[in-house]
Amino acid sequence: MISLLVIAAFVVTACGGPTTTEAPAATAAPAATQAPAATQAPPPTEAPAPTEAPETVGGFQIPAIEEGKFNVAMVLIGPHDDGGWSQAHYEGLLYVEENVPDTHVAYIELVPEGADSEQVFRSLARKGFDLIFGTSFGYMDPMEVVAEEFPDSMFVHISGFKSNETNFGNLFGAMEVMKYIAGMMAGSRAKVDGAPKLGYMATFPIPEELRLGNAIALGMKRTCPECTMDVRWIHTWHDPVIEKEAAASLFDAGVQVVFTGADTPAAGDVAQEKGKWGVNYDWVGACKVDACLTAPYWNWGTVYAQIAEATKAGTYQPGWEYFDADSGALGLYGFMEGQTPQPGWNDLPEEDKQLILDTVAAALAGEFTRFDVFKGPISDNKGNVILEDGVSLEQLDLDGFKEFGSPCNTCMYWWADGVTAELPSLGN
Repeated sequence: MISLLVIAAFVVTACGGPTTTEAPAATAAPAATQAPAATQAPPPTEAPAPTEAPETVGGFQIPAIEEGKFNVAMVLIGPHDDGGWSQAHYEGLLYVEENVPDTHVAYIELVPEGADSEQVFRSLARKGFDLIFGTSFGYMDPMEVVAEEFPDSMFVHISGFKSNETNFGNLFGAMEVMKYIAGMMAGSRAKVDGAPKLGYMATFPIPEELRLGNAIALGMKRTCPECTMDVRWIHTWHDPVIEKEAAASLFDAGVQVVFTGADTPAAGDVAQEKGKWGVNYDWVGACKVDACLTAPYWNWGTVYAQIAEATKAGTYQPGWEYFDADSGALGLYGFMEGQTPQPGWNDLPEEDKQLILDTVAAALAGEFTRFDVFKGPISDNKGNVILEDGVSLEQLDLDGFKEFGSPCNTCMYWWADGVTAELPSLGN
């Protein structure tokens, strides 16, 4: 039984919300065509109670292992039921528990990046966990340090770029493909509505966020060449109040469709209030309102189970792994098998719908990848040529800023044509 092991306190301050208008009218959504495999949104899960009083370190309860079992721990940046990033990982952990025999799993939620996380990773390794997942970018350096101290534990970090060849692996996927397709849909929606402006709530100025923002803008231009995209930096992964305020700010500035790079479904929720559209992120169940156009999401379970099985068997080779949509670990809500598109899809132009469906099918067949998203001709929003016709970025370019010490060539520190924002300061 999975253990809920966290001590955390919240103070939530209510803010005055904007005057609401009716949400976009819902029409009967058509059945998706060319629908590849994925899952429906699972019912809400409740975390079972812990089985014993755990050790407390730095305010966090550290779970115990179960003797005779393969023990897997996960560290989450947000609550396990956040409706986004952390919930997607948590459900991946449940998949491991259900599908890898003789496995005990536990998690600790709401662990800040930095020194607190280092204490938590060290304590889990000291307890004897065999495999430890860290699910936030800022856990990378602490995990690297602790992995060196505990060679008998396997560490897998999500979304960073560091690894070793012994017990520290790095894992991520080409979500830029699904963001690109969502950008195509959002561009079409804004064009039909006669309001050709998108917005992106970006979290932190790291390569991942510029990569995903640029993918949205490139997709947008496929269906709406006249569209532009604004950006708001919110400097948080999970803060429902800040996320709602940023979404409202973008809508009030004339944006018709808001994307989020953060963890909660704020974009869709505020869109519902404003009579506009949002694109949520991370979790298959993130689209709970009609104003949510779609949600690019993660299916971590099969990937985590493969890593757990290999680690248990002693065959896992840690390093750097980056999967594409044909892995089955990426989805776009409304377009997978058994799903129905959201209402905002219904009245889009037929030629746009077909282009979107064809691109989804190609992505899930492995025929449209991250290197196709970032294939020239591409120019930045200053008129500079980033990629000549037919030339693709390399993986180091997708992942890197020179300012962060990356050996990238055409690094990701640029905004695509159509983005009206300036580049963020990197703090160097």
